[in-house]
Amino acid sequence: MTTVTLTELRSHASDMFTRVENGETLVVLRHGRPIAEVSPATHEGDTQPSWQKPALRLTAKGAELSSVILEERTR
Repeated sequence: MTTVTLTELRSHASDMFTRVENGETLVVLRHGRPIAEVSPATHEGDTQPSWQKPALRLTAKGAELSSVILEERTR
């Protein structure tokens, strides 16, 4: 684990993220105090980004969802 200042991270972001990509963990300091830890992402077998996954389907029994939402807004 390597410590870097926030200024160093901003100035050399590309190099720092290359180090993280190669497996290194960085602790970011601001005024000498740790504020963040940047570590390599873990892959849990899920290669599809969240924005490409199917959306959650919402349903309401006995009525269309849009009419339920409109009814709630008028209350």
